[in-house]
Amino acid sequence: MKKKVIHSEKAPKAIGPYSQAIRADSMVYTAGQIGFDPATMEIVSGGVEAETRQALTNLKNVLEAAGSSLDHVVKTLVFLQDMADFPKMNAIYAEYFPENPPARSTVQVAALPKGALVEIEAVALIA
Repeated sequence: MKKKVIHSEKAPKAIGPYSQAIRADSMVYTAGQIGFDPATMEIVSGGVEAETRQALTNLKNVLEAAGSSLDHVVKTLVFLQDMADFPKMNAIYAEYFPENPPARSTVQVAALPKGALVEIEAVALIA
């Protein structure tokens, strides 16, 4: 199995000892993406909707750097600080996966890095 570290300048730099993604043969495994603006390394304002949109945009950019895309995602894991935000997150998520959405798990967590409201990770096939 070949392993390659993936990095995109269009996504936030890692804030710890991890990679944005790892490409292993025909698969890509991403780190969780939060609503960081890559230019400022700050959480975007606008609540869970804006954070979800930014997290998915960051995820898209990381996947593209790995030779994949949102269309090739097979599984996502969504972490929410508050499950009451599920409908808002879900509406934005549906914009990014309008047809044949990937399998998904969503869990509520006690806290997320930098006070984020949502974090999303993915597993995808190489395009």
